[in-house]
Amino acid sequence: MRFNQLILFLFLAILLLQCGEEKVLAIKDKMNTGPPKNIRKDIHSFAEPEVAKAKHLELNLLADFDTKTLSGFALFDIENNQADKIIFDTRNLNIEKVTLGENETPTIFTIGEEKEFLGKPLEVVITHETQKVKIYYSTNPDAAAVDWLNPQQTAGKKHPFLFTQGQAILTRTWIPCQDSPGIRITYNATIKVPKELLPVMSASNPTEKNNTGVYQFEMRQPIPPYLIALAIGDLEYGEIGERTAIYSEPSLLKPSLYEFADMEKMLIAAEDLYGKYLWDRYDVIVLPPSFPFGGMENPRLTFATPTIIAGDRSLTALIAHEMAHSWSGNLVTNATWNDFWLNEGFTVYFERRIMEALYGEEYANMLAVLGFQDLEADVKILDDKDTHLFLDLEGRDPDDGMTDIAYEKGAYFLMMLEDKVGRGKMDGFLKTYFDTHRFKTLTTEEFIYYLNKNLIDKYQVEVDIDEWIYGPGIPENVTKVTTEKFVVVNKVVAFIKENYDFGDLEVSDWTTHEWLHFIRQLPIVDEKDLMKRLDNKFNFSNSGNSEVLAAWFEVAIKNGYANNILPNIEEFLIGVGRRKFLTPLYRAFKENGQLEIAQNIYKKAKPNYHSVSTQTMDKLLLKGGIKD
Repeated sequence: MRFNQLILFLFLAILLLQCGEEKVLAIKDKMNTGPPKNIRKDIHSFAEPEVAKAKHLELNLLADFDTKTLSGFALFDIENNQADKIIFDTRNLNIEKVTLGENETPTIFTIGEEKEFLGKPLEVVITHETQKVKIYYSTNPDAAAVDWLNPQQTAGKKHPFLFTQGQAILTRTWIPCQDSPGIRITYNATIKVPKELLPVMSASNPTEKNNTGVYQFEMRQPIPPYLIALAIGDLEYGEIGERTAIYSEPSLLKPSLYEFADMEKMLIAAEDLYGKYLWDRYDVIVLPPSFPFGGMENPRLTFATPTIIAGDRSLTALIAHEMAHSWSGNLVTNATWNDFWLNEGFTVYFERRIMEALYGEEYANMLAVLGFQDLEADVKILDDKDTHLFLDLEGRDPDDGMTDIAYEKGAYFLMMLEDKVGRGKMDGFLKTYFDTHRFKTLTTEEFIYYLNKNLIDKYQVEVDIDEWIYGPGIPENVTKVTTEKFVVVNKVVAFIKENYDFGDLEVSDWTTHEWLHFIRQLPIVDEKDLMKRLDNKFNFSNSGNSEVLAAWFEVAIKNGYANNILPNIEEFLIGVGRRKFLTPLYRAFKENGQLEIAQNIYKKAKPNYHSVSTQTMDKLLLKGGIKD
């Protein structure tokens, strides 16, 4: 026994006599002398995976655009620990019958009491020998994960469109499953669609339509259910590189191929940083504008909003972000939604490293500064407990935790660690971390133990981990990021504030990021005249860049300029379903005494939004709103 171990032993023995065993064990845990206890109970799932767990899914569905339903069966191979039952998550599904085994022996099933956000448990009676469970079911037209679009809501205006969005706990609204990020499954699927349409999934995909309307899919790598995804539409395929391609409606294919031309380079840069890409292909589907997120990292096929098509490749950091998820999130997944930051914080950090590798340090720094501004804005409006990295979402929809805290505070936590140990050691740690935990799930406690063992203790780093992970707000030792490009922008803004004159400002080479920083620094003191003159000078209200439009409209509303450009704002809010844009604009209307205007626009726009967005807007505009 080493001397320091002897001292620790004697210390614990004395404590045992003075405090009792329970307190000593608590202190021992705090001192990190052994692996943490697994806190893996998912409060957002009815499943009991320790009893019986799904391992593989065979999905067979018919997509009926007339009735707006998916119908068929979900056949599960299960891991059976001598169980008498297996429990699945469902929400708003029609369960017709359940059978067991190859012979499809009918079995008893019960559907439990509904709980808000969670839906209902489906409890199936099995035997100790049961290896297969087959559930026949259909969805309802208002399934929260599924967006059924009529032709007018698409780019081509000729054919309908469907897409699913499963994160966080919406997959259970279109597939009965054990809907927890802590459970990984493989899957294959047979999807039948109208012959003029093409289905694609987060799996191996066809590249062209066939004559039958029946398509086969396979996902060989185990993934959590929230990453099972389906899109159906009038789609075309265009290659970018050996492993990268685009799916989109025909009219969007050419601009998409131009916009995302660097995807293969991004993939190579990502592999150079943190190891081999393990998902075979990285393709992107550009969806209609009702998609509620910028992108969704569905394996092999990222779902992306058309709002990132700016014509100048200036918004492609989003593609780098979703690609980074192929390591952080898809390869190594948060075990519960309380641990969501393990997905997003790592991904934002990784995204910026990819962008730096391709476009330089100044470019990545601009992204980091804008991200920090987003973080500061969220800290101001959220309750303290919701500014912790590790969340307590008991009794809440996990969607509530998808704020810039997980993304930006998580990324800045990793940047702080990089500052402490140096980039070389940090990269070595992360590469080993991804390789060690690939195709596995992780809790925050397990990550902290791994971090302490492989970075903090190894390099004798002095850092308060608890302050970042379990504490509120932004710690004082946050990394300070600056960029010379924004220094120039600040000088221009200062000149305008002081002189109310634009002169012959040289801004012709400004990128989207510089314009965003410029707009965010404008004064908000009822400056309608300044806003009008800026609009006349730079034509912000008619920008073809959605990020610039959203930032400009928010400042315009706050400055009392909204009435001058209300048709532009209304057109934007009706035509775009991305929640990142909707929430600040509707909130700005509300906070500036124009709630009725916001509600009138929302009434027109709501049919074009996915349920992920309508849930947030309903809360903001119709039910008392988000904390101001």
